[in-house]
Amino acid sequence: MENCELTILMPCLNEAETLARCIHKAQQFLVTARIEGEILIADNGSTDGSQAIANTAGARVITVPLRGYGAALKHGIRAAHGRYIIMGDADDSYNFSALFPFLKKLREGYDLVMGNRFKGGIKQGAMPFLNRYVGNPILSFIGRLFFNSQIGDFHCGLRGFSRARLLQLNLQGNGMEFASEMVIKAELNRFKITEVPTELFPDGRSRPPHLRRFRDGWRHLRLLLLFSPRWLFFYPGLVLMWVGIVAMVVLQTGPLTIGRVSLDIHTMLFSSLFTIIGLQAVCFAVCAKYFLIHQVYTESRYQRLVKIFSLERGLLVGLSCMTIGIAGSGYVFWFWLNHSFGPLAPQQVMRLLIPSFTFLIAGLQLIFASFFLSLLSLRLDPQRKLTPS
Repeated sequence: MENCELTILMPCLNEAETLARCIHKAQQFLVTARIEGEILIADNGSTDGSQAIANTAGARVITVPLRGYGAALKHGIRAAHGRYIIMGDADDSYNFSALFPFLKKLREGYDLVMGNRFKGGIKQGAMPFLNRYVGNPILSFIGRLFFNSQIGDFHCGLRGFSRARLLQLNLQGNGMEFASEMVIKAELNRFKITEVPTELFPDGRSRPPHLRRFRDGWRHLRLLLLFSPRWLFFYPGLVLMWVGIVAMVVLQTGPLTIGRVSLDIHTMLFSSLFTIIGLQAVCFAVCAKYFLIHQVYTESRYQRLVKIFSLERGLLVGLSCMTIGIAGSGYVFWFWLNHSFGPLAPQQVMRLLIPSFTFLIAGLQLIFASFFLSLLSLRLDPQRKLTPS
């Protein structure tokens, strides 16, 4: 179908009760809007005769052997003939005869057009209370915060996109998290995205939905966190590290009394722990970000990050920190030697030994992280030279 403009894609797993109605509405839309298009059913192993229903209704059916919402959609997107694809569930919860706003935005040049059920209207009984007022709003808020997105409904199942552009994202998810992965990668790659109001109706099935509220909600949240190392590791690590550093600096000169609370070397020890854990989180965030640059972004971005966190700079900073730590520890050892290795005042010795050990461990962490980042860059960028440029 060389002139096919639109593929209406429906993932299907035992949707015999509603599939014919969805196909009929989609056909009605194609005829009314005079669009050259097709209706594609990505069947995910139905055992209730859904395939025969789809064939009889005039849709094209492909069999997807791998189970999962994302797996069905990935196969469907690759098999689609249309320049544009509008996907939606085959449970009759979306009105496939009212797709023109999606197609209009796609024709205007948008790469991804999301439906917004909260703007379009959610009919009574169409969405469970927890999903409507807790899960969806929270996950959509996190998505907007983490990825600087303007999308109000991250998990609307009715959405349209340019097939060619979406294939560039190399989507991997096989489950319900596929929906979040699509939006996240589209945002990260600066796709032109918009929303249109979409009505949500109660589905027409007598069986329970495939969606598992808590399991699939966690999978969506996990994906949001993994694709945003800044919020998962960098910012918390930075805060923890600076809290530790400031506390050690303040306690370096002596105990600090706040009301009835006295902070001394024991607090300093915890401050050292905060600093080390925070630095570890920051280093991990940098490595994770570098990985995402090569695996997620279709454009060359954040190259400045790669240049800043080079192996040579990391080694230099790490060795400097280790030198400070060794010098401080050496001074304590020399002081102990002059006291014939006898007992020392803990408040005096530990006030210097704790920061020294902190510098020593931090230096080692920076060196290890720098080597790992360099190895990661060689693995992800085989064309990179082994010698410094």
